[in-house]
Amino acid sequence: MPPEASHSRAPQITTSVQFSSTAASDTSPKSGRAARRMKFPGKKLLPVLVFILSCLSILRLLKIAITTSSSSSPAAALSSSLQQECSSSSECSKVPSNAPGVKSGPHKTSANATLLTPKEFMLLSNLITRKEPCNLLVFGLQSQYLNLSSINAGGITLFLEDDPYKISEIEADSNGARIYKIKYQVPAKKAYGLLKHARGNPACAPSTSLLQQSTCKLALRNLPEEVYQLKWDVVVVDGPIGDAPEAPGRMSTIYTASMLARAGKTTDVVVHDVHRTIEKWFSWEFLCEENLVSTKGKFWNFRISGQSNSTRFCSSETVHIE
Repeated sequence: MPPEASHSRAPQITTSVQFSSTAASDTSPKSGRAARRMKFPGKKLLPVLVFILSCLSILRLLKIAITTSSSSSPAAALSSSLQQECSSSSECSKVPSNAPGVKSGPHKTSANATLLTPKEFMLLSNLITRKEPCNLLVFGLQSQYLNLSSINAGGITLFLEDDPYKISEIEADSNGARIYKIKYQVPAKKAYGLLKHARGNPACAPSTSLLQQSTCKLALRNLPEEVYQLKWDVVVVDGPIGDAPEAPGRMSTIYTASMLARAGKTTDVVVHDVHRTIEKWFSWEFLCEENLVSTKGKFWNFRISGQSNSTRFCSSETVHIE
């Protein structure tokens, strides 16, 4: 009985639908209402489509983040397994340009590396060109800096780097530059305490003659011997990475660069990433605004004259940090 009743009503439903459709075509108000009723489901589905597309975008971003994290973990593991503490100047590991295991071929940029802009590199290349052949010391290492050693033909170019991953990316021909693997001990989060220590400790004054014997907590005492023996014409500070509170900061490299510069005649000290707080604070404190001769991008170029007998880094008693 129910199937038959359903079947008997079916033709009536079909007829009424066709009739309504015909009537709607004759009367414009009904036609407008019918059109609006047909568009209404589309408007209702629009938020659903937007929600679905948003979910797909979020899933894609999560996939990219997971892929990036997994690709950087081997570099971190390599850094952890290969880094060795440079407990004395004789134990710093020298990496020759033709050392076994040094890769040749295209460079792969490290995840945390910051490439120089063309204007920043031009500042360095022009500076080296004016002074070559010269003694060039670089805290940090990347492929762009290796080009400086070719500009400095006949001079000495020395790199100090703590990341074995970066060292492993160097091509076999590094223009005769000398590369040392070192280790930094102090994380960036201790910057403020070290600044207070330096201001109140006479051992940190620029009149201190031997960095290797200094009791100042900012002094790098375990660098290769030639770092202390040579008079440097240009010192570039672009290491360690210093991009997180737990990562090694550049407090000691800026201080040590300042001390090495004051042991020579006239030295240009170029600090990278001066948009960051630590680089800015310690540059003002130990290299001094009065010695700033040029800026380009994230580079500050300070020109330091030998002041081995001075008891202060800057002419004013205190550098006011904003």
